Amino acid sequence: MRTRNVTGWVAGLALMAATTAHAVEVGQMAPDFRLPAADGKTYQLSDFRGKQAVVLAWFPMAHTRGCTIECKSLAENGDRIRQYDVTYFMASVDPLAVNKGFAAETNADFPLLSDEDKSVARAYGVLGLSGVAKRHTFYIGKDGRVLKIDTKVNPETSAEDMLRNLEELKVERAIPSN
Repeated sequence: MRTRNVTGWVAGLALMAATTAHAVEVGQMAPDFRLPAADGKTYQLSDFRGKQAVVLAWFPMAHTRGCTIECKSLAENGDRIRQYDVTYFMASVDPLAVNKGFAAETNADFPLLSDEDKSVARAYGVLGLSGVAKRHTFYIGKDGRVLKIDTKVNPETSAEDMLRNLEELKVERAIPSN
């Protein structure tokens, strides 16, 4: 009886560790992805390597309170975020059609990516036990390496936090176009 309880406890700890550990760590190359977006385009991370930093903000589920607040925060502050030489995305495991509606509802002026088969969420270690992505944001340098992983994203301050992180990570400022 005691062995069964200990075995169950150990299995539970292993499961918790597996769901909280990242498949990606700071300093490692970010897993490449090719995902469709609500804007009708398909984006591949490696296309930005050597050109621009990338921010990949995972969110659990479109049309929910926290995700709506986060998306609107980023959309309302897009002009400030674009002052940096960065491309930023929000990503979820929602179907593309759902993310298209969500992008329209929130006036998103940036791509919302759909990882319907959940393979990219798994590669980044953000797929939760409930089958949706955890709210984590990955800051990826021009060289393709992960600079920072924010696991404590606050939807209400997501844009301000992103701006602060871009500054702290010394992401270059964008060159103004004439």
